[in-house]
Parts: sequence; structure tokens; C-alpha cells
Amino acid sequence: MTGAILSMDAVSLSFKDKRVLDNLTFSIPRGQTFGFLGPSGAGKTTTIKLLTRQLAKDAGRISLLGRPIERASAADYERIGILSDTSALYDRMSIADNLRFYARLRGVSHGRVPYLLERMGLTDSAKTLIKNCSKGMRQRAALAASLVHQPELLFLDEPTSGLDPAARAEVHKMLGELRDRGTTVFLTTHDMAEAEAVCDRVAILNDGAIVACDDPEELKLRYARNRVVIRTRTRGTFEVAKDAAGADLIDDLMRAGELVSIHSDEPNLEEVFLEVTGREF
Repeated sequence: MTGAILSMDAVSLSFKDKRVLDNLTFSIPRGQTFGFLGPSGAGKTTTIKLLTRQLAKDAGRISLLGRPIERASAADYERIGILSDTSALYDRMSIADNLRFYARLRGVSHGRVPYLLERMGLTDSAKTLIKNCSKGMRQRAALAASLVHQPELLFLDEPTSGLDPAARAEVHKMLGELRDRGTTVFLTTHDMAEAEAVCDRVAILNDGAIVACDDPEELKLRYARNRVVIRTRTRGTFEVAKDAAGADLIDDLMRAGELVSIHSDEPNLEEVFLEVTGREF
């Protein structure tokens, strides 16, 4: 795990007699967007709380910014941004005042506030009090607040929850720009399409254990079905197995001028998720 900005090695945690995290092991290099996926109650938010020292592990090792998490300093945490379900915005302050407050708290100038308001589509709502904001506006303001100090490591817990498609697309674009600048992102989401779109690597958590971890494309190939879909000119569309008999049939169709198209049948990330977690459609 040398060179990782964030890693867990055989980390476990129990609440009384219930094991909630079991032998978690992963490593995230600098500049990677890492998706941490799992059904509700799988342990995603608990993992973020361990990584941000809101909870303490029972066993294993956690490394944060190149050092054991127990030795992480206040200065280290100034290099981190967090968006979670507990991210605090002040109801009686405007969106812009909240961002300026967090800039002061982080010891940085207010210079990024107009830029963040624009990127989050909040410029026209900058003077709106948080208590008068919709859920989507609150979520965008909270994400902007987590970015005022340009963190090296960013924890995002369901960052696009409550956002409309246009706002979600803008967040995805911003995540790509952050990655290009070398920011490391630890992302939890229930949205498999989102994970496919923005993550370099994903881990799938089920019942407190990682059941799959890889590049999304590699995971889809690993769980690809043993069949291809054939479309013909006069015989319709059908599936054939990826075996010698299937190859012979495809050859016959090609010789007869019947073959219009052939496609392998890889699952999407949602289907992989459902398979490895034992869930059903």
C-alpha cells in the first residue's frame, strides 16, 4: 500500500455483538476517484466515519495522507473535505454567507466563493437563507462548502442525492475536473450509473465485507455472460453461446450473408452489483 493517500488493511469494527465491518482492505492512490458502493446498511457511512476519525476501529490498520491515522494531525485534516448527511449549514445564513464562513474557518480567502456558486448553479440564489432552500439547493451548497479550501482528499457521501439531472451532470463534470487536478475522491453512492460515469475504481460492500473491487469495466467483463447476441437479415435476433458451436453458427450466418450485427452481452455495473450482493431486481 506504499504511496497510497488512503488505505485500509484488515480493518474490522463491531457495535456490541454485531460485526458491521469485516476485514476491509483497499488502497487508493493520489488522484483517483474511488467508488464505495453497497446496499443501505452495508457499512458505507460507518467506513467514512472511521476514515475521518469519527469512530475508532477494533482491528487492522488505516493510513491517511501517508501516515497511520492515529498520527494524523490537525494540519492533515485541513487537507480534507467532507460532504456527508451530517454536513452542517447554518439555516439563518444565506448560501453565500455559509460559503464565506467556511472559507474563514478553513483559513482561506473568499475568492473561490463566486466560482463555486456559479458551478453549483447557485449564483441567483446566493442570498437565499438555507432554511428557505430546497433539498437540492442545500445539497449543492453543502458540496460547495466542502470545496472552498481545494482539498487534496474529498469524502463525498451521496453527493447527488436530491439533485435534478442537469445539476447531477454538473457535479459529475466537476468531479472530473477535480480528478484532473489531482484531487482524490472517496465517493459513496447508490447510483450505479453515477459510479460507472465518474469512478476509476469501485469497491462493492455487502454485510460489512468487500465482495468485489476493481475498475468498473473490468468488473463488467469479469461477470460477462457466456453468450453473444446475433441479429440477422431474415432469421430475427437470437443469442448464441461463446463456444465452438456458437462460432460455427456465426460462420454459417456470415457465409450466407445473414449476419447483420453481433454483440457481446456484458452486464452493466448495476447488474454486477445485484449479482455479487445477492440482491434481485
